Amino acid sequence: MPATITMYSTTWCGYCRRLKSQLDREGIGYAEVNIEEDPASAAFVEKVNGGNQVVPTVLVVPEGGEQVVMTNPSLAQVKKAAGV
Repeated sequence: MPATITMYSTTWCGYCRRLKSQLDREGIGYAEVNIEEDPASAAFVEKVNGGNQVVPTVLVVPEGGEQVVMTNPSLAQVKKAAGV
C-alpha cells in the first residue's frame, strides 16, 4: 500500500494550485481538504504551524512509517516523504 498524502489547502492559494498540478502531472494521488470548510482541519494546520493557518500543509503517512507534516513543500519533498 502506498503512502497516503493529504493536502490542506484553500481555494485562493496559488501555492496549493501549483503543488496540486505538479502532483497531478506526476500521477501522485492525494486527498485535498479545504481548511475554510473544515474547522477540524483548520485547527490541525494551526497546531502544526505555530498557530498559523499556512497552506499548503501536507501530511504524508508512509506505509509502516512515521507521518511527516510539511508546510509549503516542493514536489521533490513530497515525493521523498511518500517514497515515490
